[in-house]
Amino acid sequence: MTSSPRVATAQRNQLEMRVFELDRTIAADHVARAIWAVVERLNLSAFYAEISARGSTPGRSATDPKILLALWLYATTRGIGSGREVDRLCTSDDAFRWICGGVGVNYHTLNDFRVEHGDKLDDLLVQVIGAMSHQGLVTLERVAQDGMRVRADAGAASFRREETLREHQVRAREQVERLRKELDEDPAAYQRVRQAAELRAAEQRAAAVDRALAEMPTVIEVKRRNRARKTRTGKPSEPRVSTTDPESRVMKMPDGGFRPAYNVQLATDTESRVIVGVGLSNLGSDVPLMVPMLDDIARRTGRQPGEHLVDGGFVNLQGIIEATSRGVTVYAPEMRSRTTEPPRQARRVDPPEIAQWRSRMKRPDSRAIYRCRAATAETVNADLRTWRSLDRMPVRGLAKARCHVLLNAITYNLARWRALSAA
Repeated sequence: MTSSPRVATAQRNQLEMRVFELDRTIAADHVARAIWAVVERLNLSAFYAEISARGSTPGRSATDPKILLALWLYATTRGIGSGREVDRLCTSDDAFRWICGGVGVNYHTLNDFRVEHGDKLDDLLVQVIGAMSHQGLVTLERVAQDGMRVRADAGAASFRREETLREHQVRAREQVERLRKELDEDPAAYQRVRQAAELRAAEQRAAAVDRALAEMPTVIEVKRRNRARKTRTGKPSEPRVSTTDPESRVMKMPDGGFRPAYNVQLATDTESRVIVGVGLSNLGSDVPLMVPMLDDIARRTGRQPGEHLVDGGFVNLQGIIEATSRGVTVYAPEMRSRTTEPPRQARRVDPPEIAQWRSRMKRPDSRAIYRCRAATAETVNADLRTWRSLDRMPVRGLAKARCHVLLNAITYNLARWRALSAA
C-alpha cells in the first residue's frame, strides 16, 4: 500500500518575530538614498521656522520637514501624486519606510505639506538650480520654453453660467440656514451628529458657489477681450465657471478636445535639459507668457538667457521687443497670415527689433537653432506627464497646483543632476 505524499503546508496563522536593520532594506545606490542626501544639504530653515513645538512646551513633536519633502520627491519619481497612496506605501514599501525611519506619517500631514509651502518650494528650486549652475551644469546660453495643458481636477459638468450659480447660491444659503436652525433645537445626540455633518457639507457647497461667483467677473472680462468662441448654433458661448475648481478654465487639449485645465509653463536649458523657469496660469493662450518667463528665469538665476526659443503660440511683437531690449535673442517662427493676401506694407516700417527677428528666422542657421526647442522643451514635458505626476492635477486652485508643479520640477532637476554628475 502506497503512503500519501508528505509535504510542508502553509501555516499562515502563526505569529512570527523578525529582526532586521532598516538601513539594509534598500541598496546602497538606491534613488531614495540619493534624494535624502540632497535633501540633507538643502537649506530648510524656512520650514523649521514655522514649527511651534519647541523645548519643553506641551504638544507632540512635529514631523521632520526633511522626511515629508523626501517622501514627496521620491513619490514623484515614481509618478505618485496621491497622499493616500504615499501613506499606504510608508507601511508596505521598503524605500518609503527607509525614508520615514520609524516616524509615522498620515495622508493629512502629507497633503498639507504639499500645498502649504509654495514659496518655500520655489526657494528650493532656486537652490537646486544655483547649485547646478555653480558646478557649471547650467549655462543659460540657450533656453527653450514650452507650455503644457494639464487636466484640472474638475468635471466638465461643474461649469455653470452666472444665472445658474445665483440660483445655486440662494438654495445653498437656504439649506445652511435651515440646518443651523434644526441644529439649535437640540435634538437627540445622534441626530445632532448627523445634522452637524449635513451642515458642514452644505456650508462647503455654499462656499464653492461663492468662490465660483467671485471668479465670474474675471472670466467675463477675458471673454470680452478675446473673440467669443462660437457654438454649433452660431451663438457666442456664455461665460461659465466650475463650482469644483473655480480657478480652472476650459482649454484646448493636445488631442483637440476641450477640458478643464491649467497652463503649465516650463523653460529648459537646452544643453543640460535642466528646468530653469516655472510658470502656471489659467490662460488658454501662450501669447502673453514669454516675458513673464524671462522674469522668472532672471529671478531664479540672477541673469537672462542668451537665446530664447519659443513656438509660434508665443509670438508677440511687443514681447520680442521687450526681450531684445534685455539682450535676449528670440528664435520663433514668423507668424503666417490666414489669408492669401500679400503682406501688408506696414512691415516696411517694422521696429528694428522686429525687423532683425524676421531677418534672423530666414537664415538656415537660425532654423537649425530653433529645431533644438522641440528636442528639449517638449521632451521635458513628456517626461513630467508620463513618468512623474503631472498628467493630471491632484489638487484644486492655482496656489495648490503651483506647489504640485514645483515638486515635479525639483524632482526632475534632481534626476538630471544625478545623471549629469555621473556623466
